[in-house]
Amino acid sequence: MAKHKKNIDTAARDKNEINTRLGRILDASWNEIYAFEAKSLRFVQASRGALVNLGYSEEELARLTPLDIKPELTRERFLDLIEPLLARSKDLITFETVHRRKDGSCYPVEIRLQFSWAEASPVFVALVQDITERKLAQEKFQLAAKIFETSMEGIVVTDKDTNIVSANPAFTKLTGYTTDEVVGKTPRLLNSGRQDRAFYQDMWNVLGTTGQWQGEMWNRRKNGEIYPEWLSISSVKNDRGETTHYAAIFTDMTEHKRAEERIRYLANHDGLTGLPNRTLLHDRIRQALAQASRHRTQVALLFVDLDRFKVINDTLGHAIGDRLLETVSTRLLACMREEDTVARHGGDEFVVVLPNVAQPQDAAHAAQKIVDTLSAPYLLQDRELYVTPSIGIGVYPSDGEDVQVLVKNAEAAMYHAKEAGGSTYQFYAAEMNAHAHERLDLENDLRRALKRGELLLHYQAQVETDTGRITGMEALIRWRHPERGLVSPAAFIPVAEETGLIIPIGEWVLRQACMQTKAWQEAGHPGLRMAVNLSGRQFLHGDLLQTVSGILQETGVDPHTLELELTESMLMQHTEETIATLEELSLLGVQLAIDDFGTGYSSLSYLKRFPVHRLKIDQSFVRDITTDPGDAAIADAIIAMAHSLSLGVIAEGVETAEQLEFLHSHRCEEVQGYHFSRPLPAEECTRLLQTGVPKEHVGGGNQAPCSAC
Repeated sequence: MAKHKKNIDTAARDKNEINTRLGRILDASWNEIYAFEAKSLRFVQASRGALVNLGYSEEELARLTPLDIKPELTRERFLDLIEPLLARSKDLITFETVHRRKDGSCYPVEIRLQFSWAEASPVFVALVQDITERKLAQEKFQLAAKIFETSMEGIVVTDKDTNIVSANPAFTKLTGYTTDEVVGKTPRLLNSGRQDRAFYQDMWNVLGTTGQWQGEMWNRRKNGEIYPEWLSISSVKNDRGETTHYAAIFTDMTEHKRAEERIRYLANHDGLTGLPNRTLLHDRIRQALAQASRHRTQVALLFVDLDRFKVINDTLGHAIGDRLLETVSTRLLACMREEDTVARHGGDEFVVVLPNVAQPQDAAHAAQKIVDTLSAPYLLQDRELYVTPSIGIGVYPSDGEDVQVLVKNAEAAMYHAKEAGGSTYQFYAAEMNAHAHERLDLENDLRRALKRGELLLHYQAQVETDTGRITGMEALIRWRHPERGLVSPAAFIPVAEETGLIIPIGEWVLRQACMQTKAWQEAGHPGLRMAVNLSGRQFLHGDLLQTVSGILQETGVDPHTLELELTESMLMQHTEETIATLEELSLLGVQLAIDDFGTGYSSLSYLKRFPVHRLKIDQSFVRDITTDPGDAAIADAIIAMAHSLSLGVIAEGVETAEQLEFLHSHRCEEVQGYHFSRPLPAEECTRLLQTGVPKEHVGGGNQAPCSAC
């Protein structure tokens, strides 16, 4: 018995010594170790490392349980975790959770938990490892794996011998090869054959020296399609600096290449027609000239401008104008050779380059072909439109030995063709260049003429053949240039038409004429009529009705005493719009006359629809009316037709008594011309109104000064 008690005391003493030693170990350990009671779950012991990590003192920790530092665990969940230890079905459990320090910060931990059956009270002993670094490493690995799997760039990894060890889904999508098909093989299976041995040798030299290489290359998909890619290769090294793997990332550059090509195309081609633009044109001309210089041949340059395009564009809108330009470009391409260049120079101007021309006559044949092709009618949006080309031809080397000179001279020839009436071509001649400069100077001076007050009006009397009374005046524009003197309307009106200056000039003429009419009417000639010519550009301008109405209100002129003269050809353009405009003008009370009647072609069915009041016989028929039976018959027919349509009729260009007598005898009501008076300034016309025309110049009846007298 004494011996048994001695053994028990010895065991107890050994156990206490062990506990004391364990306590000293816990106190000294910088690892996070703690023990807590199985029943109350309160901490009973903690290592120095645990206290430091958690930020608690020993006394503070003694008042807590593991649940107080494990925010992710509920009591029920924790009890479930330790149940296998209590049931002695397990000696050790390991789990991950989060510890919360005294300051509120948290960190991930892995806990190895054991159960100890002490005599006084069973306890749990926990060995805790801070796994922050492991978690970060896991997150990085998972992120890398996710990027690898979801990246839109193809990624392929090889070993140091360039055998493929892995490839991502994007690689399969871009190349068509699955991972199983490429693992163990080298990237050479993608080789397109477009890069030579030197290319790859240089690539590996750079990769070996710097550890990285990137550049553009062409590879082949599984289906055989060759595509461009941007490739970046990096060598992967171990801790000893030895290359263990290579990682390659690549992107498909097919769309990028297409975009680049599109940008290059747009930089060198016209966006509307798709033809070469001015930049590419000049490059083509330089190439043609260089080739011609080497082979001692000629190059012809055709500068094409569309007659009347601006009128169509301004009247019917840019949409139809653009469609017309597209159709013109298609026709030009169709009638040229494959080696020729057709380019859009700008606006309605095109340039055709004919390389290897044997003789200038070849260029003439090409130009005539263009005239014939472009002059055919255009059907656009149920409208039949007509444009004709004016073409200037410059030939290398005689008309210019460089691009700029050749283009400039061909353009000068084009203006010469336009001044010849259009729908034709002209070769360049030296005097054309001087003429082109003269025309440019005239245009610049004309732009300043209105502001400088250089424009003025003359008036020509219109006389009743029965009585000799002055029934009206026709306003005729003149330009008194400070250096050129009196410039003929034939010289500057075409320039005004082409440049659009006719719009402000025409408005000025109408206002001045109405102001003068009002002055004469208030001076005792209330019924005096004023005739004002309208140009085609002016008539088709959208603001004509508002302009006429505004000037009538501004000047106070009776609309019935204003007569607007329009040419026959002008009325036949855009007939429905023309009739609508004429009807609106007629509703204002304005009188309408067809000028130069008989010189153009008009349909009588349209003529009877026009709300016009008077026909004006052109002076070309009046000139030989007493000697040429044809002219006499035309004049007689116009007079008869006018009367049958209840229209008035007036003849211009009457210069002799015989012409007057013929017209009077054939019942032409009114005439004008040098037989009565040349165009005069307003002051001289005032005296003419007061005195009337000489009695011997009257076709019949008694002389009277004015219809209003």
